[in-house]
Amino acid sequence: MAERSVRWGILATGGIAAAFTADLVDLPDAEVVAVASRRQASADAFAERFGIGRAYGDWRALAEDGDIDVVYVATPHSAHREAAGLCLEAGRSVLCEKAFTLNAREAAELVALARSRGGFLMEAMWMYCNPLIRRLKALVDDGAIGEVRHVQADFGLAGPFPPAHRLRDPAQGGGALLDLGVYPVSFAHLLLGEPSDVTARATLSPEGVDLQTGVLLSWDGGALASLHCSIVGGTATAASVTGSAGRIDVPGGFFFPERFVLHRDGRDPEEFTADPADGPRNSLRHEAAEVMRALRAGESESPLVPLEGTLAVMRTLDAVRDRVGVRYPGESVAPGLTPA
Repeated sequence: MAERSVRWGILATGGIAAAFTADLVDLPDAEVVAVASRRQASADAFAERFGIGRAYGDWRALAEDGDIDVVYVATPHSAHREAAGLCLEAGRSVLCEKAFTLNAREAAELVALARSRGGFLMEAMWMYCNPLIRRLKALVDDGAIGEVRHVQADFGLAGPFPPAHRLRDPAQGGGALLDLGVYPVSFAHLLLGEPSDVTARATLSPEGVDLQTGVLLSWDGGALASLHCSIVGGTATAASVTGSAGRIDVPGGFFFPERFVLHRDGRDPEEFTADPADGPRNSLRHEAAEVMRALRAGESESPLVPLEGTLAVMRTLDAVRDRVGVRYPGESVAPGLTPA
């Protein structure tokens, strides 16, 4: 007997919301029942484009729609705390885009709210749900390259982005780190957990956001991660994981890879490729499927994207911003820190 479709609401109507919805409507056990924007015209146009039955001109109406099982929050990350909070308070489950929030304090508030209500909450870190990334992690966890010594990853866009663009706007959490750097940081966390020390340098824009940032993470066991993000130069978007007995190289597009190569001491290289049956490389359906699996299993969070891991990533991003001097409006002290 077929399971009932999971009913989705989409909060926001930008590019990532459209990409996610396009993948969602292709899932046979998913149903998109409503969309919301701060502008009714945007919601109406989005609903017409995807054949969605209800369009709301404010977020609260979507949050309070009792026909919705889970809301996908796709606003700029500066609004994630407000949007996801509205949905959780109304009893909706939430899949929230990354960066999860502006800072670790806001992330902790959302996690506490979800846990107090017994609701489901997950960061939309689609990389963690990608089948080939999951295979890479399993190999590392199984000791295929020995003890991890170093992780390298980069993500940069050439731009240029004008000062009025959201990536340059402090009020929208602009800068390379939260939009792009979250991927290299999350990749390092996936393999090594939360670092014990964070060092960073950045080039800042006149508006005070980071145009490019270099990060060095270290762990008590001796492992290091060298990470880079940029909105002023297109990078290879590659990654590598070096261990005591081998290395894994992930070429361009490391967070939705087509392939990776395992090099083990004394053996020929082994190539692992994406299964065409898993859909396009850039498909967001794997994270949607994981949300629906968790909801049907009665889980309050996903083991693939655990909330403690999301909080740890946000603490690292806060530490990087603290080192490079990026503050967003309303942050009177270093992110995540309490005034003396």
